[in-house]
This record gives sequence, structure tokens and C-alpha cells, in this order.
Amino acid sequence: MIEELAKKVGVKFNNIDLLKQALTHRSYLNEHRSHKLDHNERLEFLGDAVLELVVTEYLYENYPNPEGELTNWRAALVNGEMLSKIAKKLGVEEYLMMSRGETKDTGRARQYLLANAFEAITGAIYLDQKEKGYKEAEKFIMKNVVCELPNIIENKLYMDPKSRFQEEAQDKAGVTPSYRVVSESGPDHDKKFIVGVYLNDEMIAKGEGQSKQEAQRNAAEKGLEIKGW
Repeated sequence: MIEELAKKVGVKFNNIDLLKQALTHRSYLNEHRSHKLDHNERLEFLGDAVLELVVTEYLYENYPNPEGELTNWRAALVNGEMLSKIAKKLGVEEYLMMSRGETKDTGRARQYLLANAFEAITGAIYLDQKEKGYKEAEKFIMKNVVCELPNIIENKLYMDPKSRFQEEAQDKAGVTPSYRVVSESGPDHDKKFIVGVYLNDEMIAKGEGQSKQEAQRNAAEKGLEIKGW
């Protein structure tokens, strides 16, 4: 029941259809022509702007750091990976309305859907709560998104994994890491790369991706885990 999600979100909706719409992916409408609501893309557009403003305002008012640092922190808070993780924690996944094809894809496409749904829910709260819309959306964002900031700052999650791995490797091992392609497979339109990250000649971890850059990023991420950095 959608009301259960509304409880988790912590908002008493005047129009519960706005929350339903926030969970409706475009693909669902192709298979359910009688569905009365629109898909969630316009709500997502609105929610994205509200999210950016709330986070930006909070950072501006609470941290005297230079603009560049604040930009990096904000990006770490509102990127797709973070928002999909938060959406999962809220249990949004079990309420998503999508096509059968989308249901089968549980990888990056699902992460993208969840992040978009989170933004759409933010937009739905903003619209539904009328004159209190911004305040209610702000409360929702503070409780679910901004609370991640101390962890992001403490563990330098605002840096991309390759930069973090390089900084830690130079600091702790006195070595600049290097990356080498271990294997490459698949046709040109669907390549798969496996890349190793090395300290001197020792391979620390391997990462997989559809581009060398993605594989390097995943290798650095695994390297950070393995080294406990």
C-alpha cells in the first residue's frame, strides 16, 4: 500500500496520487494504458531543483569553506549513487511502477530509476504541502540526505575513488598507483574491460566496466576497501 511509503517518508499527503505519480516510470505507461496518472519525469525535474537549493542553502549557512569544496560536497550528496542508496533505505524500490523489462534490470538502470524516484518524491512533497511545501521538502531532505554529510567529509567520499586511492597510496605507501588493462572482451558496441590497479608491480585490486575509465574507477574503489583506506 502506497500509504505505508507515505508513513516512511513522514508526510501526510493531501493528494496521495502525487506520491503514486512520483513512483511511475515512463515504461509502466506503455504496458498499462488505463493508468490514469502521468509518469514521474516532471516531478523529478521539480524535485531536483528543490533538492539542490536545500542542500546548497544548508552548506552556505553552515560551512565557511570555499565554493569549490562546497560544490564537491553537494555533488557527493545529490549524485545518483547516493540518492538511490537513500531511496533503497526508505523502501522505495518495492513501490516503483515500471515495465516488466525494467523489473528484470537490477543493475545500474535500477539505480538510475531509484535516484529519479527520490527526486520525484521530493517534488511531490513540495507540490502537495501547498504553502508549507518548501519547509516539508526541506525536512525530508535534511532527515534523509543532509544527514550523510559528516560521513562524506570524514571519509573523503566527495573525491572520486581514483583521486582518493592516489592520495592514500602516496601518503601511506609513498607510491603513485598505476592502472593496466588485464583483459578486454565483447564486440565494439558492448565492450567489457577488466583493469588492475597496481602499487609498484603488485596488483591490489581488479575492476570491471564498459569503458577503461569505469573499470579503473571500480578497481580504485575495491582497492580502497581491500587496503582499508
